[in-house]
Amino acid sequence: MKAAAQAHDLLFVRPGLDPDRLTRLVAEAVAGADDGELFLEYRQSETVVLDDGRIKSANFDTAQGFGLRAVAGEAHGYAHGSDLDEATIARAAATVKAVRGGASGRLAAAPAGAATPLYTALNPLGSLDFAAKVALLGEIDAYARGRDPRVTQVTASLSGSWQAVAVLRADGSLGTDLRPMVRLNVSVVMSEAGRMETGGHGIGGRIAYQGVTGPEAWRGCVEEALRQAAVNLGSIPAPAGEMPVVLGPGWPGVMLHEAVGHGLEGDFNRKRTSAFSDRIGQRVAAPGVTVVDDGSLPDRRGSITIDDEGTPSGRTVLIEDGILTGYLQDRLNARLMGAAATGNGRRQSFAHPPLPRMTNTFMLAGDRDPAEIIASVGRGIYAVNFGGGQVDITSGKFVFSASEAYLIENGRIGPAVKGATLIGNGPEAMGQVRMIGTDLALDPGIGTCGKDGQGVPVGVGQPTLRIDGLTVGGTAV
Repeated sequence: MKAAAQAHDLLFVRPGLDPDRLTRLVAEAVAGADDGELFLEYRQSETVVLDDGRIKSANFDTAQGFGLRAVAGEAHGYAHGSDLDEATIARAAATVKAVRGGASGRLAAAPAGAATPLYTALNPLGSLDFAAKVALLGEIDAYARGRDPRVTQVTASLSGSWQAVAVLRADGSLGTDLRPMVRLNVSVVMSEAGRMETGGHGIGGRIAYQGVTGPEAWRGCVEEALRQAAVNLGSIPAPAGEMPVVLGPGWPGVMLHEAVGHGLEGDFNRKRTSAFSDRIGQRVAAPGVTVVDDGSLPDRRGSITIDDEGTPSGRTVLIEDGILTGYLQDRLNARLMGAAATGNGRRQSFAHPPLPRMTNTFMLAGDRDPAEIIASVGRGIYAVNFGGGQVDITSGKFVFSASEAYLIENGRIGPAVKGATLIGNGPEAMGQVRMIGTDLALDPGIGTCGKDGQGVPVGVGQPTLRIDGLTVGGTAV
C-alpha cells in the first residue's frame, strides 16, 4: 500500500471519519480567521533497555489523536483530543472558532508545492521481533566487555517509532506523511586505578531497524563508546582562560544549533527578542560562513516530507558568506512578517500547536585542511564532542560542556582534558570564525531539540572550525 493510502486508512478509514464532513467542520472552525488546520496523528513507539546484562525496561505505546487550530492575528485557539471521532472534533471546532480578534478575515491559502517522500514508509517496529532485539542488546553487552577488561557497566537501548500524520484544511487540501524513526544507544563505564569514566555513542535516523542492528553498525557504536571512555580515563584538568577553540566536525554542530539556530527562528525575530532581529542583509558572521537548514535530506533524523502544517520541507539558506539572508518560518510568523513559510512548522504531537523549529541545521564546508587548522593554533582547545549546553536567545550568550576535548600545544593535539566548558556569544562567535575545514559531517542521528516544552527530532552538523576569542572554563590554569 502506498504511503498516502496507508495514512488515509489509519487516520480516516479505521476511525470511521469522512474527509468531506471533516473539511466542513474545519471550514466552520476557521471561518473569519486568518489560518487554521486539523492535524491527525497515529503513532506507535517502543524502547528496550538492557543494563548490566539484564533487561531494565521494555515498553510499547500506541497513541492517536487530533489537534484543531484557528489563527487570528497573533492569537490562536487550539483544541486537541485523543478520540478520533467526528463528535469530539465538532466540539473542538466550536471552541477554537471563538478566537477571532485581530483577524483580517482573509483565510490564508493552503501550502503549495508537491512533497517528495524522503524515507521509507514501512513500520520499523514489526521488522524485528522482540526476542531478536533482546538478543542484540545482550550481544552488545558481551562484545563491549570482551573488548576491554576495564569495562564495569554497559547500558544499551534500542528504540523505534512510526508516525502517520494528516493535515486537513478548509479548502479540502490534504497532506499526509508516514515517518519512521529508529535509534541505538550504547554507554559504558570504565574503571582503572580507582578512577571511573564513561563513554557513549548513538546512531539512528528515519530508517528501518536493520540500519542500526547490522554487525558493522552496532559494533562501530560500541567501539566509539569504548574509545571515549578510554580517552576520558587519561584526561587531565582543562585549562581556563580566553583562547582559540577548534571544533571538530559533525556533532559539535549542536553548538551552532543552540547558539545561532534558535535565534534564527521566526517567532523570536517577529517579537524582536533575538540577537538576530532586524538584521536581514547585514553581516552576522565571518566571511565564508554559510548556514543552512535542510529538512529534505533523505533518511535523516531531522528530515520531514511535509511539516506539521502541511508545507513541503525544503532547504533554507539562513546565513550566506556571513550575511543574514533569512529566518525559519511556520505559517503564523511568516504571514505576520510578510515572508514565505519555509516548511519549519513542527509540533511534538497532536496535543501541541506548531512552532517554527529547525530540521537539519549545519554549516557548509570551507576550503581549509583540518590538519592545517589544528597546526595554526599555538595553545588552545580541540573540542570534538559536547554534552549539555544553555543559550539565552535575546543576548546570544551560551555555555556548553565538552564531553571530549583535547589540549592543543604548538599546533599539535595533546592530552585529553576534562571539565572544559565553552563560554561565548553566538553572533560574536560567528564573527570570530577564522578557518573552516573541508570535512563537513552531519551527526549520527541522535538529536532532539526542546522548545516551549516540546521535543522534536533534529540533525546538526559542521566542518572543523577555528573560533578565536572563546572563554574556556576549566579547572587548571
